[in-house]
Amino acid sequence: MEKKQKKRKWLKWVLGTLGVLVAIAVIGLIYVNAYIGKSKPVINGELNVSVLDEDVTVTRDDIGVPHIEAQSDADLYRAQGYVVAQDRLFQMDLSRRQASGRLAEAVGAAAVDTDKFFRTFSLRDAAEKSWEGYDDESKQVLEWFAEGVNAFIDEAKEEDTLSYEFSLLGYEPEEWTPVDSLAIGKFMAYDLGGNWSSLAVRHWALGEFPEAKAKELFIDYPEDAPAIIEANINSQVKVAGEFDASLVPNEFNGSNNWVVSGDKTESGMPLLADDPHLGLSTPSIWYQMHLQSPEQNVSGVIFAGVPGIILGHNEEVAWGVTNVGPDVQDLYIETPNPEDPTQFRYEGEWEQAEVRDEPIKVKDGETVDFEVVVTRHGPVISELLYEEEDPGAVFSMQWTALEPTLELQAVLGFNKASNWEDFETALEDFQAPAQNFVFAGTDGTIAYKANGRIPIRKTGDGQLPVPGDSADYGWEGYVPFDELPTVVNPENGFIATANNEVVDDSYEYHITDFWAQPYRYKRIAEVLEASDNLTAEDMMELQMDKKNLYAEEFLADMIEAVRAESDDYEEELAILAEWDQVDAADQAAPLMFHKWMKQLPHTLLEDSFPEDVYELMPGKNHITDAMMRDSFAGNDGTWVSEYGGVGKWLTDALETSLTEIEDEFSGDPEDWKWGEYHQLTFPHPLAGASPIFESILNPDPVALGGSNITVQAAAFDEQGNVDHGAAWRFVADLSDLSSAHHIVGPGLSGHVKSDFFHNQVGKWAEGNYHETTIDGSAEGSTLTLTAE
Repeated sequence: MEKKQKKRKWLKWVLGTLGVLVAIAVIGLIYVNAYIGKSKPVINGELNVSVLDEDVTVTRDDIGVPHIEAQSDADLYRAQGYVVAQDRLFQMDLSRRQASGRLAEAVGAAAVDTDKFFRTFSLRDAAEKSWEGYDDESKQVLEWFAEGVNAFIDEAKEEDTLSYEFSLLGYEPEEWTPVDSLAIGKFMAYDLGGNWSSLAVRHWALGEFPEAKAKELFIDYPEDAPAIIEANINSQVKVAGEFDASLVPNEFNGSNNWVVSGDKTESGMPLLADDPHLGLSTPSIWYQMHLQSPEQNVSGVIFAGVPGIILGHNEEVAWGVTNVGPDVQDLYIETPNPEDPTQFRYEGEWEQAEVRDEPIKVKDGETVDFEVVVTRHGPVISELLYEEEDPGAVFSMQWTALEPTLELQAVLGFNKASNWEDFETALEDFQAPAQNFVFAGTDGTIAYKANGRIPIRKTGDGQLPVPGDSADYGWEGYVPFDELPTVVNPENGFIATANNEVVDDSYEYHITDFWAQPYRYKRIAEVLEASDNLTAEDMMELQMDKKNLYAEEFLADMIEAVRAESDDYEEELAILAEWDQVDAADQAAPLMFHKWMKQLPHTLLEDSFPEDVYELMPGKNHITDAMMRDSFAGNDGTWVSEYGGVGKWLTDALETSLTEIEDEFSGDPEDWKWGEYHQLTFPHPLAGASPIFESILNPDPVALGGSNITVQAAAFDEQGNVDHGAAWRFVADLSDLSSAHHIVGPGLSGHVKSDFFHNQVGKWAEGNYHETTIDGSAEGSTLTLTAE
């Protein structure tokens, strides 16, 4: 009896203790929930915003798109700044900090190297220089927008309603400035306009491999520039070291866009479609909104922190972009003075470089002294690649985006354009990054322009670093605006781009040799050519198209090569041979094919490179694709021959990729599914801090079809996470511009408690668009911003 009583007492104590712990946990959860909830954006009722001249109405529709109606442009942009800050202030603050090299102030020593990188790339410096070139009207817009952002910041600080991320990191946001908006624009130029890493890797290869092996790593070997090749061999800059390749923009940053004339549509009016491909994250890189004042009525998307509407439509025109991807970054081999490393040889003399002191403040740590050295060509970037005292040669970088540019001025012109003439005039101010613009007007015009600053080089074609000590090298201006590739109302009735080659050999000027693989463009053109009765629904369906033309080109020859080499893998090869070459989530063949293709460069190239140089090298599959084409034509190159032939190479790569699949997915190959590997996640920047944050801030993974080479763009990392694609999809029917079709994944709000945080994840995966109106008919939650 005594033992039973002791047992009951022990059990009672355990249960009581557990009850207390559960109660504490519940109270903690209630507190955390309430704490996080108090910063949730207010979207109903009234809020006083003292910077306004008159009241402004903000209606968030059922998908979360804010429709802002103001009585003047001044109040429109003030309200835009306020509303975007409601939903995205933390994202805005991180964006300006990253662009300016000031992340370490917020997150600590772990961000110092990232700050050094972006201080060296000089985005903030370029933004400050650009500010001086803006006209008074554009400066005023930037100032109005900043007023609205700061009104929200002041209110949130006063009422202790800053979003929870600031509390987690232990800091408060500073006042917003117009240059902050321009710095975010410069960051997007960085994300879309880089080729310096290609030059660095090719330079390394020329010093490391025999010329025949190095030549095969080029997209187009510059055989007509022996002096440049000799300079790269004789003046080696160290590239291999400890470089963090994750800082290099993703090579899949691209896009699809197209425009169709009324001759090929059911309505008899043009159709326009655009889906820019950038990183997929929570919150989205894009923020969708509708802006209306007596002077304009425009709808589309912006980058959080930038005023106006970058891409979208107004009542008379619609427009969209893809990345041209021209060679706009050149590396120069600079020779420093052994007696003074801030001087560099130029035309036989030592020339003093600019030296900018850039001390990096570190949260909970000591300030790190840092200098940026800028030659006549641009900043010295070699210290980003390695640390070495007294180098014999270093790289400096010349880049169009480091010059004063006026992109926001162009955007404000787009917003009020009424025809192609207005729009093209505005394009003159859009200088970096270079973009393929497609345009449609209610007058029936369709048009295209590859727009932006594209350098004209004195010598060379931008494929290799050039000597920095001679006036024989460098830029002598840009391709004239009137000579940029332009098409208006073509006879075939459509214009499409997908980062593919947009000019042929007859074009006078060099743009680049590193175009995207052509498969997305070919599929778009194939569909558009096949019909003269196209609708907006057809355009949306095409944006979700999963046909794999990459497999159509290569797969049969790959299967034949393996079968000639080995009697193994017949079951897997049979599945691949019978595949309809659609990257469907429920099929096995796309999983095998894409894992195989991704493995090919690893098998052939990786062991010959230092790890960081291999990671730095873009276009690996471009290189191995060219090698396969040559081998299938009977011309094994040096790399393939030394490996043992194309059959051995492809068989070994297949074996490795199948082993990886079998390790992750057991069972019969017929039961494997592409979507079990290829998964959409939309990761939040704080999700990596703990599994709890990940479960709260990231949506549940979604099995996804498509891939990096299908029109439904869904590029993926080595773990299968879909990390790049069309975060925003857009279709406009010019027969009725009172509305247009959109998807913004994963949602519009950056606040975890908002109904609009992850509400478009499933819609994005399935292609379920929402219709956004601009005719005043939007219904939803209405917030009135009142003036004093």
